[in-house]
Amino acid sequence: MSDVRIITVGEDEAEMRLDRWFKVHFSDIRHGELEKLLRTGQVRVAGGRVKANRRLEAGEVIRIPPLRAKAPMKNPLPKVSRAPSEEDLQLIRANTLFEDAAILVLNKPFGLAVQGGTKTTRHLDAMLEALEKDGERPRLVHRLDRDTGGLLLLAKTRTAAVRLGAAFRDHNVEKTYWSLTAGVPRPREGVIDMPIAKRMVHERSGVQERIVPAQGDDAKPAITHFQTIDEAGPSVAFLALRPVTGRTHQLRVHCAAMGTPVVGDGKYGGQPAHIDGVSGKLHLFCRSMTFPHPTTRVSMTLTAPLTGHMKDSWTFFGFDKDALVDWPEFD
Repeated sequence: MSDVRIITVGEDEAEMRLDRWFKVHFSDIRHGELEKLLRTGQVRVAGGRVKANRRLEAGEVIRIPPLRAKAPMKNPLPKVSRAPSEEDLQLIRANTLFEDAAILVLNKPFGLAVQGGTKTTRHLDAMLEALEKDGERPRLVHRLDRDTGGLLLLAKTRTAAVRLGAAFRDHNVEKTYWSLTAGVPRPREGVIDMPIAKRMVHERSGVQERIVPAQGDDAKPAITHFQTIDEAGPSVAFLALRPVTGRTHQLRVHCAAMGTPVVGDGKYGGQPAHIDGVSGKLHLFCRSMTFPHPTTRVSMTLTAPLTGHMKDSWTFFGFDKDALVDWPEFD
């Protein structure tokens, strides 16, 4: 058992959530254990009881009760991540679009997982350890699915991570995705306002967890702006997508609900999502992002060039790889 400790919140920890602060300083404490310590008043901020989502202020003091050291597991699970290599560093550098003292922006390759998971030993979050300097390493502030490519914004300092996290949370970040869809939407542009939820769905392969259009208490608002940039006959369209909300698989579910699934998205589009002559991989790419720089607070816009199979598909259909998207004012 250790004694009660009083820790002062640092300047670079301002606006950080308390549960995130604990994850940084006391990684062995599970979220459920922290919640119990908070409910019983053993953890206090500025002398008062608080909740896990409380945002900290620089100079505040946090009371940390005696914490019991965890006994080692008899059969610990093997770590799924591996140490970063020179190859990892080269991959990050080869895909860097912009970097300064506060942020790192990558053009994430298709097929590269952002974070680890079951059987995922190679992922970007582990690779970022190769960039560690003076105890700091780039931090993820948003996510892209493994099979989605394009712009990925990372914070190089804790302060930048807090400010960018707030920008995403407050919807001060605008993202435009490019997609190839099986079919042309009618109308050609508009707003998809369709709540979605995670549900268990019966499929041929058995019961699977899916994100689906839904109503009810568990349904979350999901809004997407879409615009048809070009088309190749009635069967293929080049779409720009602007998510107003940032739900998991939102763009894929919304495109499928319009009857124009993202090409290569068998999970939500089924067989109609596959088109002869083009790659069967997912055709979804984060093309551009506008956000307030975490240091200067000045709005900046970055654009990623198409890569991989999507670049090949754009060549195949003769679509403009440098097309400009002019978003109309939607009601």
